[in-house]
Amino acid sequence: MRTSTGNVRRRKHKKVLAATKGFRMTKNRLYRVAHEAFMHAGAYSLAHRRQRLGQMRSLWIKRLNAAALANGLKYNQLISGMRKANVSINRKVLAEIAYTHPEVFTKIVKSF
Repeated sequence: MRTSTGNVRRRKHKKVLAATKGFRMTKNRLYRVAHEAFMHAGAYSLAHRRQRLGQMRSLWIKRLNAAALANGLKYNQLISGMRKANVSINRKVLAEIAYTHPEVFTKIVKSF
């Protein structure tokens, strides 16, 4: 006896077409084209999530450098001084402090 994939295939197609809603031209209407676009979109989103981490670190370093320069240090001197003084605040938190509470950041810098 032959099996049919009617409901399973329809559900699968509907899922992909729903996910590609808003894509341009036939990428939101024709399953084969939509599926390719859907797969590419997933690959791009994974790659760009990884890129965003590096971009955020770059932003934290720029903010820290600006705040360090305002206190008469360079970024590398700041990080080196923190290591020697065993101050273990990561760049994300330190950049947030420097951005929102510059007076607290100045106290941290003066501590070593």
